Amino acid sequence: METLKQCAALAYVETGDTPLVLLITTRGRGRWTIPKGWPKAGMADSELAAREAREEGGVEGEVGTTTLGSFDYTKRLHVFSWVRCRVAVYPLRVDRQLLSWPEKASRTVVWVPPEEAAQLVPQRPLADLLRAFVPSP
Repeated sequence: METLKQCAALAYVETGDTPLVLLITTRGRGRWTIPKGWPKAGMADSELAAREAREEGGVEGEVGTTTLGSFDYTKRLHVFSWVRCRVAVYPLRVDRQLLSWPEKASRTVVWVPPEEAAQLVPQRPLADLLRAFVPSP
C-alpha cells in the first residue's frame, strides 16, 4: 500500500506548570486527533498545518518550520477505501482561539495536558509524540 503525506499542527498554549494541547474529533468516527490535511502546491507544509488548525480547531498562532516528528496511520476514505498516511507534525504556539471557524459545527475541541491527550488518541505513534512534547522557548 502506498504511503501518502499529510501535515499536522500540534497546537498548544503554555500555562503555569504544563502546556495544554488541542485535540479535535474526526468528522467521520469522532475519534480524537490533531488538525491535519493534505499538502497543497505552493504552500509550505508548516503553513498548511497552521491553516488546518484554524479551519478544524479555530486556533491561530506562530507555527514552527521544523517538525516535531511524524506518525503513520490508516485513513478511511470511503466504506471500502483506505490509504496509509505519514503525518509530519509542526508545533503551533496558539495566541488566540476564534469564536467561529469553518468546521466548528462538525468537530469537538478540547484542551488537555499532553499526557492526557496521549491517552485519548487511538494511534500509538501519535500518543508517543504527545508524551514526548516539550514546547520550545
